[in-house]
Amino acid sequence: MTWVAAVARLRARREAGVLVTVAAVRGHAPRKAGAKLVVGPSETWGSIGGGNIEAVAIDRARELIGKHDAEPELMEFKLNDKVTNRHGVQCCGGAVTVLLEPLPVVPAVAVFGVGHVGLELARILARHHLDLHLIDTRPDMLTDERLGVLADAVAQIHVHHTPLLPEEVLEELAPGTHVLIMTHDHAEDAALADAALRTAGLGSIGLIGSAAKWTRFRHRLATEGGHDAATIDRIKTPIGLAEITGKEPATIAVSVAADLLRTFEQDGR
Repeated sequence: MTWVAAVARLRARREAGVLVTVAAVRGHAPRKAGAKLVVGPSETWGSIGGGNIEAVAIDRARELIGKHDAEPELMEFKLNDKVTNRHGVQCCGGAVTVLLEPLPVVPAVAVFGVGHVGLELARILARHHLDLHLIDTRPDMLTDERLGVLADAVAQIHVHHTPLLPEEVLEELAPGTHVLIMTHDHAEDAALADAALRTAGLGSIGLIGSAAKWTRFRHRLATEGGHDAATIDRIKTPIGLAEITGKEPATIAVSVAADLLRTFEQDGR
């Protein structure tokens, strides 16, 4: 498996990892500069030359995987029989510099409803390193032409057209995914809110709408859904920053995105 495929596998599994690269070589060494090794929590792919270099790099990579604020770092190795190594002697005669780059689990967001606000929000979130799910029951909201504004996205975008039961997508989402409910249909919003509360492992749950809408939803979630008050309180509404009061779709989207980015930072602490 190539290192690119290995990194993609970790991302798909939502597992943290470390990309290890031979950054520089002086003299003789097992591998040339550019050789790569991908280290996951329990697996590795590729090689930077085996022996002590690789074993120490894997040890350090696993330490970095367990840190929320891990930064890239360099490691230096001298390859001669006068150096005391943790995992045996390598006496090629040269020296190797290895770069370790943490590959954190990126945030994931699911936007249910890609109308005016949803699309504006997708345009903002697409500029960030995350997994972005766009879900809508209306096929005209998800056409290639309409979503063309996301063509240069940094995010990995997953489009879901769900003509009947959009709440089924909740079961497919990775643990920790943040959910934003903003469809065109209040009945659909209500069904999604109920289903989100029943779906284990989600991140935050946000619902767009007015105080009157939430009063009706809260009563329904309690009486028909059977949810207790603490469970219902998992839903945040209104969404976004309270101090931003504009009603234009782009303004709402900026407010929601800013609040969500703040949540990402809090999750990473």
